[in-house]
Amino acid sequence: MSVVVYKTNVDDPKLADTLVRELARQFPSTKINFDLEDCDRVLRIEGFINDFKKIPDHLRKKGLECECLPD
Repeated sequence: MSVVVYKTNVDDPKLADTLVRELARQFPSTKINFDLEDCDRVLRIEGFINDFKKIPDHLRKKGLECECLPD
């Protein structure tokens, strides 16, 4: 199991909820959440994912910023 944390520019709780639902459909065996109170507006994903590159790609297609934070 892996944990990956992304820095985003998501600042709207409703948008964050929508993104969590969309990502959960693509990656059903994961736990996904946003911490919009964090200065990096963190997206945290925990689970088994073969291709973590799909996550920032999904957000970028919506015009959002998404950058993997180092361990």
